[in-house]
Amino acid sequence: MPFDFKKEFKEFFMPPVNPVVVEIPEMNFIAVRGAGNPNAEDGEYSAALNLLYGIAYTLKMSYKGTYKIDGFFEYVVPPLEGFWWQSGIAGVDYSRKEQFQWISLIRLPDFVTKADFEWAVSEATKKKKLDFSKVDFLTYDEGLCVQCMHIGSYDDEPATISSMANFATENGYEIDITESRYHHEIYLSDPRKTETAKLKTVIRHPIKKNG
Repeated sequence: MPFDFKKEFKEFFMPPVNPVVVEIPEMNFIAVRGAGNPNAEDGEYSAALNLLYGIAYTLKMSYKGTYKIDGFFEYVVPPLEGFWWQSGIAGVDYSRKEQFQWISLIRLPDFVTKADFEWAVSEATKKKKLDFSKVDFLTYDEGLCVQCMHIGSYDDEPATISSMANFATENGYEIDITESRYHHEIYLSDPRKTETAKLKTVIRHPIKKNG
């Protein structure tokens, strides 16, 4: 049975609806950077997703071809994730989606090296006839965070974020969003197939000890 990151790493992908503190280890990702409203039809964000999944599935299906990844085992492609920020704004202002800057991400299995990633970019470029030059291999050490499961519309996230900030303060922490530590979302539901009220999104914010 293919390895499923959501099931094997529930502490990262399946938090409770009430905030918890979690230590996130260093991970490798497929990443595409961009800007603008993610809901824009045929916009930069939707193009980024095509690039991400093009590389993700090239790596996932590599075992069926001649290229062999050392230590490979069959796995389910992990969920789509995103780092979000807006210049000059602390946190996220959902009324100004056109000002979003973002990094869209998909986690890589630990056995995938930078060389394997570069092979996948070359292979996908040849087979799909697309420009994958915007796709990066990103190593990120997120560290100490507060997170919880948000149920419902993305536009209703501010209430969840407020409860996370309150929880952090009550437990001796403060939110530590900086130029290198981001508002982080993990998308467990496909909005094209899921009723808005039932969307599941992990929201994660970096924290540090007060003082």
